Amino acid sequence: MNFKNKIVWITGASSGIGKAVALALSKQEAKLILSSRNLEKLEEVKQQCAYPDLIKLLKIDLNDYHNFEPLVKEAISLFDGIDILINNGGISQRSLVKDTSITVDKRIFDTNYFGTIALTKALLPYFISKKKGHFVVITSVVGKIGTPLRSSYAASKHALHGFFDSLRAEIYDNAIAVTLICPGFVNTDVSINALTGDGSRQNTMDKSTANGLSPEYFAKKMLKSIARKKQETVIGGKLEVLAVYVKRFFPKALAKLIRKAEVT
Repeated sequence: MNFKNKIVWITGASSGIGKAVALALSKQEAKLILSSRNLEKLEEVKQQCAYPDLIKLLKIDLNDYHNFEPLVKEAISLFDGIDILINNGGISQRSLVKDTSITVDKRIFDTNYFGTIALTKALLPYFISKKKGHFVVITSVVGKIGTPLRSSYAASKHALHGFFDSLRAEIYDNAIAVTLICPGFVNTDVSINALTGDGSRQNTMDKSTANGLSPEYFAKKMLKSIARKKQETVIGGKLEVLAVYVKRFFPKALAKLIRKAEVT
């Protein structure tokens, strides 16, 4: 596993998984483009990296996805190329279907799905012209198993699986890789920032999230999957990983367990 001199663009890089991946890649002397809506936090991440002189910052709002072509051109110009795009930016949810405004559902899809695929589409012609490149997408175990309080979040992650599985098949002959990373619980601010039914932040840490994997451990496992160009990897605790297999072979049993489980 060697990312030295690889040009890697990471969205959602100001905290959590994105930050941990940036720090891990910087130790390997990768050239990084860090993106999020908050340039101040991105600057803090940059200064914590091993080689801040190999890092560029680029502001992005995934909700404003109608014209990403100029942004992609700017990103390519920063290091004269891009080798890997890590689509990590997104937002979670903690609300029952009956209590969730349709505007919240749309906001979740705009960020998690439409923003991600719009950026991918804008970069795709460059990868095709070079006949190389690697799209990495952070989805979720919930993208394979829907659970209470996360209806639109789960749906947006399921949608990413459908889109990128299709894309992988289409661009196989162009030597472009697609890797889907499915996190279980990771100890980040994802539950604090999660949207409630009226669109406000939850502002509390879920117990399961607090007890999740450390972002540093997750990043290490994730980079191994990227280096091997795996199609899909589930990274989480034993129960989350097991649930994916139970879903495949014993879906009715898993459905019963999910109804009874504490999922906050």
